[in-house]
Amino acid sequence: MDSGMIGKIEKAKRYAEEPHRFHFESFTIRIDGENNPHIVKFENGVWSCDCEFFKTHEYCSHTMGIEEIFKKNGLPLPA
Repeated sequence: MDSGMIGKIEKAKRYAEEPHRFHFESFTIRIDGENNPHIVKFENGVWSCDCEFFKTHEYCSHTMGIEEIFKKNGLPLPA
């Protein structure tokens, strides 16, 4: 492994220890629900989910589950 790559790996590890550096702007996640898979998106600061509950409440177990993953891993919640 060349010295340039070693430096990049060390830098990546430092970044991983500083989650405040990461700012999620958009992403899509498929969650395998108990009955069906669901698609959750985060775009332009807004959550969306294709489940029926989200359509009437603007949050659901799928979006809340993702937020829990962020919290458990010390990541800032997307805003």
